[in-house]
Amino acid sequence: MTGRPAPAVLPPSLRVRFGLIAALAALVVVVLGVLYAGHSEPGRVDRWIVPPTADSVRPPWRGVALFLDFLGEPAGSAMLVVAAVGGCLLLRRPRAAVLVVAGVVVTVGTATLLKHVVGRTIHGAGNLSYPSGHTAFLTALALMVALLATGRLGLGRTAGTLLVLAAALVAGAAMGWAQVALGAHYPTDVLGGWCTALAVIPATAWLVDRTADRLADRMADAGRLERR
Repeated sequence: MTGRPAPAVLPPSLRVRFGLIAALAALVVVVLGVLYAGHSEPGRVDRWIVPPTADSVRPPWRGVALFLDFLGEPAGSAMLVVAAVGGCLLLRRPRAAVLVVAGVVVTVGTATLLKHVVGRTIHGAGNLSYPSGHTAFLTALALMVALLATGRLGLGRTAGTLLVLAAALVAGAAMGWAQVALGAHYPTDVLGGWCTALAVIPATAWLVDRTADRLADRMADAGRLERR
């Protein structure tokens, strides 16, 4: 044991800010869920942004949309998660590797649960749409990678916040565009998925840090007792 604490996956300088962001995001998820519960048609906001139709994007952008969509499917998401976990371990950040796995499981699980609770559908009764699980997944992964980068680079509060939010915005916008363009989700589904990740990941990161710190303290106490 070196006596040095393991780096936090949610840097202390960002905890208050992302706690507030998570609370606001959770509120948006709940409000949208209440507004569109049981609906099977696009809302006014959805129609204003784009009329949701099946396959409204044409080549070559259709190929881009299909590729992004694949990244949210089981095979594609598994590849991304394995790559992210492998990168964390190569960088000797096991706590970050735990966050990647836990964050993906909690985010996707939350999105899936919300779909059944809200009951919004698109293109048929069997296609639950709110929130977008694909958008939630890619946003969550981008958030976790950006948090790791923030810690590795030693960024301050402002720079770290900007990096993490920029990563979430780029990932969420890219996947959200693909989902709407392919007619798989309404724009408000995408917003709900994006906010789901923003609500879940900071809370999961805080929980991972708290659990890991407690385990480290117990191991340190046990080591001191053995040396007596």
